[in-house]
Amino acid sequence: MLLAVDVGNSNIKFALLDGRTIVARWKIDSDENRTGDAYARWLMPLMIEHKAVSAIIISTVVPNILEHLQNLGRNHFNLEPIIARNDSVNWGIAINVDNPVSVGSDRLVNAIGAHQEHEGDLIVVSLGTATTIDHIGDDGSYNGGIIAPGMALSRDALAAAAAQLPHIAIKRPLHKKVIGKNTQDQILIGIYWGYFSLIEGLMNRMKAEIDKPIKVIATGGLSALFHRDDALFDIIDSNLTLKGLAILYNRQA
Repeated sequence: MLLAVDVGNSNIKFALLDGRTIVARWKIDSDENRTGDAYARWLMPLMIEHKAVSAIIISTVVPNILEHLQNLGRNHFNLEPIIARNDSVNWGIAINVDNPVSVGSDRLVNAIGAHQEHEGDLIVVSLGTATTIDHIGDDGSYNGGIIAPGMALSRDALAAAAAQLPHIAIKRPLHKKVIGKNTQDQILIGIYWGYFSLIEGLMNRMKAEIDKPIKVIATGGLSALFHRDDALFDIIDSNLTLKGLAILYNRQA
């Protein structure tokens, strides 16, 4: 059984995979001070009903957490984790940007997962701490993209900078009206429909630049806020990174 670990700025996802099938998954907040032993105390009881782990692969955008997860693998599974890092793995795809080493491992793993499941040119939108929009070629190549602040970052910055504005929960508005009647609704409209319009506008520009038929896949922790009937995304797959890690692991054999 493969243990895949996707470390984001806000959360860490752990998943057990049998081949490319996710058997179980768990999530915990990202904490740079949590030790390998602390991860083990939390994770091992959750895994007790599952088969033994035979390999571990980690993708992280938080370097300070990596050593703790490596210690988790070494001390509690007796395994040396594979790290999804530009200088240490065979990605199996072309990385068509000025500096390939600068591309976040999560974006490359998403490219691998998306290309494996869908034909043709693709746009992958990842909605997490940052919002990224990437073009994946019909040959699976990573061809660059866009980085914007995430919805939660914008919400937090607004609350921190404006003394009279409250800190709200990010959720899907109950309706599509954009004239709010109270402060909380107005902030939520600005965050949710503002990002909807930002993503829609950037994707339309990207589609025009690519000038080919294209499918749009959304992933990331906040992708669940959007619905298929919004017609913004063709597919919403919150497990895309974990699936991509399983494929990447198989390419290291």
